[in-house]
Amino acid sequence: MSTASDPERERRTVDRHAFWVRTLRMYDLVFVGMATVYLVAVLAQGDGVADAVVPVTTMALLSVAYVLVGRRGARRGDGRLADAYLVVLVVVVVGQVANGDIGSVLLFLAYTQIWFFARARVAGVVWSSVLTVGITVAAVLRVQATGPQVAEIAAQFGTALLFAVVLGLWITQVAERSEERAHLLDELGAAQDALAASHHAAGVLAERERLAAEIHDTLAQGFTSVVMLAQTASVELARGHTDRVGTRLARIEDVARDNLAEARALVAAFAPPDLQDGTLADALVRLAARFGAETGVHVDVVDDAGDAAGSEAQVVLLRAAQESLANVRRHAGASHVVLRLAQEDDEVVLEVVDDGRGLPAGTPEGTGLRGMRARADAAGGTLDVTGAPGDGTCVRLRVPAGRRVS
Repeated sequence: MSTASDPERERRTVDRHAFWVRTLRMYDLVFVGMATVYLVAVLAQGDGVADAVVPVTTMALLSVAYVLVGRRGARRGDGRLADAYLVVLVVVVVGQVANGDIGSVLLFLAYTQIWFFARARVAGVVWSSVLTVGITVAAVLRVQATGPQVAEIAAQFGTALLFAVVLGLWITQVAERSEERAHLLDELGAAQDALAASHHAAGVLAERERLAAEIHDTLAQGFTSVVMLAQTASVELARGHTDRVGTRLARIEDVARDNLAEARALVAAFAPPDLQDGTLADALVRLAARFGAETGVHVDVVDDAGDAAGSEAQVVLLRAAQESLANVRRHAGASHVVLRLAQEDDEVVLEVVDDGRGLPAGTPEGTGLRGMRARADAAGGTLDVTGAPGDGTCVRLRVPAGRRVS
């Protein structure tokens, strides 16, 4: 039956498997080295080949068990195979100790492997205790010890057990901390990848919104002008006023050229073309002249700011003026508009005031005003739109003056 601790137990098993995989090569070398030392000691101390048969055979059995059971369990993360190998390990070491004093050399290998294959600290203590009890009994029976001699043997192996447990717990603590750090680093890497993907997606969305606003404030307005001029030219042609048609076509060509320049500027990520050949006030004057020629609405430009506006502020203010005039064209029915630039402390203010029909109460903001507000927010400024029915409309944009680029 599943319990609340199952996920934690599963996580620890996975971590133990990761530890096995990371350190298996090192423990392979430890096994080979200690087994070699033991076999050399057996051959050096024995009186003949017959004395080495049992130790060599049992050591070969342990080696086969390590490769086919223990090592395979570590690679697969199979705790049952790891426990099965520990059973073989304990039996072999106890048998070797029972066979002769030289078997005690295997304790270095046995305790090391117990703490490597044990799946938890408690399991390491239990396996170490079982091994110690086994070799103690084997040693006592081998020498037929009694009384004080039994106590001496038990004390010797008890000291070895204490040393093995302390060292094993310390090694396990280090291994667990290492695995926790590895796990945290994996999680941190995944979080960084997710954050990078999120930032990329946010950047893509922000760029799309910026381009949408740029297109709405420039190309869309220009195409609107082209459509209106073309419609006017059609009406003039239908009425037989061919002399006026030529004028309309010339203005259509001018607007189309301006749109082409804006499109090229957008592709090249340059500043608006109107700002490349003069000041913001000059760009507003040209904008006002084009607007007046297309609509017949008189537009005055008042510049009380001079060159206070920085590069970013100039773009925001120019786009706001373009959108405001587009709204005048579509909604205001005005005959007179004033574009006023002013400097107030560290801010530049643009006011667009018309004498049109004003804003009815509860009028929702359209795409243009939302884009203007977004531009103002991005530049650290504010946008206010006021007006009453029959009393015209005032658009007031304030942005930090910013830094000028020479």
